[in-house]
Amino acid sequence: MDHQPDTTGVTLLKGDPKIAIIKLSIPMIVAMLLMSTYNLVNAIWVAGLGADALAAVGFITPLFMILIGLANGLGAGATSVISRRIGAGDRNGAHTTAIQAVLLSIVISIVISLVLITFSRPLMVLFGAGNTVDLAVEYGNIVFAGTILILFTNVGYGILRGEGDTKRTMYVMGAASIINIVLDPIFIYYLNWGIAGAAWGMIVSLVLIASVQIYWFCIKKDTYITFSKDMNLHETRHIKDVLAIGLPASCEFFLMAILSVFINILLVMVANTDAVAVYTAGWRVIMFAIIPLVAISTSVVAVTGAAFGGRHFEKFPVIHNFSVLLGIVIATIIAILTWLFADQISFIFSYSAEGAHLAPSIAAFLATMCIFYPFVSPGIMSSSVFQGTGRGLSSLFLNVLREIVFMASASYLLGVVLGYGEHGIWWGLIIGDILGGITGYIWVRLYISRIIRYT
Repeated sequence: MDHQPDTTGVTLLKGDPKIAIIKLSIPMIVAMLLMSTYNLVNAIWVAGLGADALAAVGFITPLFMILIGLANGLGAGATSVISRRIGAGDRNGAHTTAIQAVLLSIVISIVISLVLITFSRPLMVLFGAGNTVDLAVEYGNIVFAGTILILFTNVGYGILRGEGDTKRTMYVMGAASIINIVLDPIFIYYLNWGIAGAAWGMIVSLVLIASVQIYWFCIKKDTYITFSKDMNLHETRHIKDVLAIGLPASCEFFLMAILSVFINILLVMVANTDAVAVYTAGWRVIMFAIIPLVAISTSVVAVTGAAFGGRHFEKFPVIHNFSVLLGIVIATIIAILTWLFADQISFIFSYSAEGAHLAPSIAAFLATMCIFYPFVSPGIMSSSVFQGTGRGLSSLFLNVLREIVFMASASYLLGVVLGYGEHGIWWGLIIGDILGGITGYIWVRLYISRIIRYT
């Protein structure tokens, strides 16, 4: 057993789950909103280059989602295993998990970078990029070269979440986002780098984040988990535990990428590349809008993991119900605001002469998709409970149902088979989201009841 004093974050994880979720979520919400603000600003600057540039980013987005999926998956795996080890009082196990997760991220990133850069052009052709292929490849190859930074920094976030420390993430992500917002127009327009400038802005911010994380873990060493040359790198059990969560969680983002590619193809079938540009811009707004839910869900993984490791199963119903209800309330407020200001929001993606014609369609997309928001909460919180308890495959299967069985099939049915076009595709996404949320909630309630009954 570890007898070293707990940090404030670890004490928080082991306490009241409602308080822990709120206190861990707030810094994550701030951090993710700042980062997503950068993503929106990035899209705004890219939109100024015209509809082709915006569509090019849209065609790269599925592959970028795969990278983010791998990164977040490994981060989620690290969070889950570390929080469970902390809950069980195994500090050495938490240390070993952390360093092995970092090493794993480096190895995977090298392989992924080489593959994506080598095959970027044929993939863009396959995705239907058409006359935007060159722009997409130019942007994508820079992003792909930064894969090691994407994976490393997200594992760092996962380690900090696992020990109940989300404030550091807020600080570094906030600083990086602000720098990015400043650099984007300089790189894109002043230096005349065009779409490549948007990619380089992201790389610079990731270098900053990675540098600060290395300083915290290796030099300052005031975190619960620190890296040193004495750490055990030969124990493979922890790698397996991380991968048991990380790979299914990564696959969940891969499913999102598949869905995005599928939706892009459907939109080209029933409309044109302008419809892809509308979907790309509108989906960025949606991803921004649900940031609070994603932040809460990452906290749920850590809080659930600590409760599971400490065998405090009575906390599970509180964690699940509180997080779902909190997410629904927040999502409903955001949905109302999105509906009220859809026209104004659409303008930021259509301010240039080249993109002005997209404004009505973007506004219509946003006004429709606000129904999507509240039903994200039961699905994403349920997945996080599964991840926190080490049931990565259950989380993955839940998302297969949501993304592929429900959302993709409903979009195809309404948009193509029944002939409702791009609006039918939008409604297919909404219906699939609703069905996925309901299914996830019921499944986890049954799982929690079974755990409490037999322990």
